[in-house]
This record gives sequence, structure tokens and C-alpha cells, in this order.
Amino acid sequence: MEESFSTRKLLSGAELKEFNAKSDLAGGLQMASHLGAIAALGYLHFLAMGTWWVVATGFALGVVVNFLYAAQHELSHWTVFRTRRLNEIFGRLVGFAMIFPRDYDLAMHQAHHRWTSNWERDGELTRAPYTLQSYLVYFIGITYWMNRVTGLVRRARGIIIEPYISAALEGKIIRESRLHIAGYAVIAALSVVFESWAAVTFWLLPMVLTKWVHQLQNTIEHLGLSHETDILHNTRSTRTNAVMRWLCWQMPYHTAHHSYPSVPFWQLRKLNDKIESAAGPVHRMGWIEFQIEVVKRLMQKDESQWPMDEAWIVPVAGGRTARLEA
Repeated sequence: MEESFSTRKLLSGAELKEFNAKSDLAGGLQMASHLGAIAALGYLHFLAMGTWWVVATGFALGVVVNFLYAAQHELSHWTVFRTRRLNEIFGRLVGFAMIFPRDYDLAMHQAHHRWTSNWERDGELTRAPYTLQSYLVYFIGITYWMNRVTGLVRRARGIIIEPYISAALEGKIIRESRLHIAGYAVIAALSVVFESWAAVTFWLLPMVLTKWVHQLQNTIEHLGLSHETDILHNTRSTRTNAVMRWLCWQMPYHTAHHSYPSVPFWQLRKLNDKIESAAGPVHRMGWIEFQIEVVKRLMQKDESQWPMDEAWIVPVAGGRTARLEA
């Protein structure tokens, strides 16, 4: 995804070219560290079997597996590795593990970037406005996993309803969905033959039960901001620590990423500093702070009743919350 989506001139052509430089080494180190963390936690989870420690190891394993979507996201942008083919290989493998096929993700995510916060065209906004109940059901992962599984099965049956999937891509995405289901069927069959619960114990159950932790990042990025086209108004970055930025592949610098999605993840902190020096502070909240404000707002009225052309979830310290409650 080589396009730039900032509606303001924030970088010169030379600066953008420098930021766009990709690195097999930087991408490889991040990928190796993330996969290494999954392997280490999987081993600890194995050692914890039969003890109460299994709850802690299962939780940690599930969180790190869920945040592997951050890798898939960057691989879909072709920005993890300089060697283009590596982005596709790892993207397909990670997409299989996340039950989120790569070609489908590419189509959906491109529409998300091209039409960010546009109700009719944003690939990640094809949903009804949230009520408090529907938001909480999505946040804990029930709606999320239902959509992932039913959508995969429907597309494997050859039924495409997503407006962002062009006719030229339909066949490719249908074949991809069928290959995924065939792969999952093989895993299920082998599990039965060998009487093994490994796939459930070390993959599916931890991933499904800890989705809500990953949703802390997923939900904060755009919800409650303006639906106008300016990236600096419709995208939110996250206040968090270095460990979580590593786990998220630097996606807490989300405004920088949306402004220039061709910039590799490891350059986003520098890019964010450049953007803020040119345009001032971007929208930013902490994960827990944001969730508290979402629940407060949706307890008052559902998403459709809040303004579409201005932010309605903002930091309390920003002084605008009281005015929005009026």
C-alpha cells in the first residue's frame, strides 16, 4: 500500500522516501522476537499443565498470539521485509493462524485506509452503530469470532457480500477461504486420529478467550472521532509503554501509520514526532481511559446519536467531555 492519505503536506518527497526505506533485518528481528515469545510462552504453558499456573500461562500465550495480527497487518502493507516475497509468505502463514485469510484482509484493509471512517466504504466499518450492549459483545470477542468464522464459511461457499471485494478478486478470495477451511479440517482430523488437544490447548482456546485484550487496541483507533476525511481528525494514537508498543508492532502510533501507511512500523515513532512538530499533538488516549469513556457515552445514547463531524470520546483532561454530555 504505497499511497499517502494525509490531507496535509506534512513531509517532503525526500523525507517520505527516507521514511519508506524497508529492512529485512528490522522486520526479521521483530518477527523472530514475536514468534519466539509465542514459543517460549507455549513451552511454559506446557510445563504449567496440571497446576493453577496454567491460567496465567494460557492468558499470556493467548494475548501474544492475538497480537500476532499486528504482524499480519504490517505484512499486508508489505512493509515488514524489504524482500517482497517474504511479506506474502509470512502473511499467509500468520493469516492462517489468525483465522483471517491474507487476500481478504488485503481487500478489507485497503478500503479501510482509502475510506477511513466512511460508513459506506470503510472496510472495517461495515457494521451497525454501536449500542452499549453490541459494543460489549464485540469487545469481549463474541461478535468478532462469529464474524470471522461465519464470514470465512460464507466466502468458501462462494457468497461474497462485502462491497470492498471487487469482481476481479472474488475468485481468489473464495479459493483462499476454501484452502483455509481445508487446512483447519486437516488439523481437526489429525487431532482426532492422534487423540490430541494440542490445537485447542495451545492455539484456539487461549486466542479466543483473550481476544478482549487485543480489542483494547482495535477499538481505540477510530471510534468516537470525526468521520471527516482528515486523518488527523479521524484517527487516534495510543498512550502505552514500550513493551506494548513492541507487541503491537508500533501501531499505537496509529495516526502516523494512517497518514503514511507505506512507512514501516519501526519508523513510526520518528514519523509521529515529525507529524506532531508540523501539525501539533494528535488525538491520543490510554487504553483503559478510552474504554471508560466509551462505556460512559454509550450508556447515555448509542453511537448513531453522537455527532459524526466531531470527536465525542476525548480525554477528560482535555476539557471537552463535559460539553459533549450536555
